[in-house]
Amino acid sequence: MNNPEKMFALVDCNSFYCSCERIFRPDLEYKPVIVLSNNDGCAIARTSEAKQLGIAMGAPYFKIKNLCDKNNVAVFSANFSLYTNISDRIMNTLSNYAPRVQVYSVDEAFLDLSGIKDLKTYGIKIKEIISKNIGIPVGVGIAPTKVLSKLANHIAKKSKKANGVVYLETKKLQDIALERTKIEDVWGIGRRSAEKLKALGLNTAKDFRDFKNDKLIQNLLTKVGLQIKHELMGIRCFDLEFDIEKKKEIMCSRSFGTEVYDVKSLKESIANYISDAAEKLRKQNSFCTQISVFARTSPFSNDPQYFMFQNHKFQSPTSNTNKLIQKALELVNIGYRPGYKYKKAGIKLMNFYDNQEYQIDFLNPPDTERELALMKTIDKINMISGFQIVKSLACGTNSSSWQMKREFKSPKYTTDWSELKKFY
Repeated sequence: MNNPEKMFALVDCNSFYCSCERIFRPDLEYKPVIVLSNNDGCAIARTSEAKQLGIAMGAPYFKIKNLCDKNNVAVFSANFSLYTNISDRIMNTLSNYAPRVQVYSVDEAFLDLSGIKDLKTYGIKIKEIISKNIGIPVGVGIAPTKVLSKLANHIAKKSKKANGVVYLETKKLQDIALERTKIEDVWGIGRRSAEKLKALGLNTAKDFRDFKNDKLIQNLLTKVGLQIKHELMGIRCFDLEFDIEKKKEIMCSRSFGTEVYDVKSLKESIANYISDAAEKLRKQNSFCTQISVFARTSPFSNDPQYFMFQNHKFQSPTSNTNKLIQKALELVNIGYRPGYKYKKAGIKLMNFYDNQEYQIDFLNPPDTERELALMKTIDKINMISGFQIVKSLACGTNSSSWQMKREFKSPKYTTDWSELKKFY
C-alpha cells in the first residue's frame, strides 16, 4: 500500500497545557507538572511524570495538594491566553506542511498528506519542526482514514518504540494496531457504545472491524457508528471539515474567587463577560436580539440562597458592546437583591442574525457604520496588544473582588508587553 490516493495525519500535542508552561520554564522538563481548572479547582492537564504519581484527571486540588507538595509537583493555574497563542503558532506552522489542515481542537489538527512520498520521514520532520520552532512535543499518526490516523496517533504517544510517529501503511500494521487497541479507545466510541460492543464479544478495535453484521452495528450505534467501523476497514467516510458552524448562542459565566457582596462588583463582572461574549459574536459576523443576565449564591453554602435572572429582547439586532453592557447593567439593577453572597454570575447572548438578514426597524435602528467601525477597531487593538487592553469603563480597573482564584498563574509571556520574559 505505497502512497495511496488519500492519506491523513493527526498531529496531537502531548499534555498541551503543561507543555506550554514548560516552554518558558525549561527547569521543569522531566519534572511533574499539572494545570488546574477555573478557581484552581481540579487538575485538567498532567504530564506523564504527574500521572505516574497517581494524579488523576479531574482530581480536586485540595485532595492532591499534599501529594503535590511532597513530590515537588509544579502547579499552574490555567493561562488560556498563553495556550491559545501557542496553539495558533502550531496551527500556522502545520499549514506550511500540508495543503489542507483541519484544526480539530486547541491541541489537535488533521492534515491531508495525499501525494507526499516517504510519509514516515515526513511525519518525523513535522514532529521535529514543531518541537524546534515552538517547543511543544507532539505525536503524529498517519493512516488512510481519519479514524485510523487517530488510532495511530494514540499508539505514537503511548509507545516508546514509535518515538512519537506511527504510519499505518500496510494491512499487516493496521491489524497489529487494531488488535492492541481496546474498543473503548477507538475515536467516537463512548463508554455506553463500548459496553454494547463488549456484550457482543467485541473487545478490541480489530474485533469491531471484523464483525460481519453491519446492520446490527447500525442499529446499536447509528449510522455514525457504522461509518467508524468502515473507517477502521480503510473505507473513507470522514473527510476534512473546514466550514465551522456558527454558534447559535454565546454564554460567558464564571464562579468568583471570593463571594461578591456589592452591586458594583457584580456589575463589573457582568460588563467583562459581555465584552468577552460580544467580541466572539463579532468574530463570527453575527448580531443578537436577546440577552440574559444571571447571578446566584453558592448552592453548597448554608447562607440564604438567591438566584437572579433577567432577560431582554432588542427590537433591532446589535453586536455593540456598549449597548449590550448598558442593557445588562439595567437588568442587574432590576434583579439585584442586597444582603446575599453572590458566588457566580454570567450572561447569554441569543437569537443571532447575520448581516443583511434582518428587517430594519426605523424606530429602533441597528448599529450604525460608525459604531461597527469602532467595535472593529477595538477588537483589532486588543488582538494586537492584549486581551481587553481597550475596554469599557464599566468593566472596572480593579477586579480582584470578583475575579477567579488563580494563585498559580504564569505570566502571559506572548500576549502582554508587561509580562514578556526578561533575560537578565
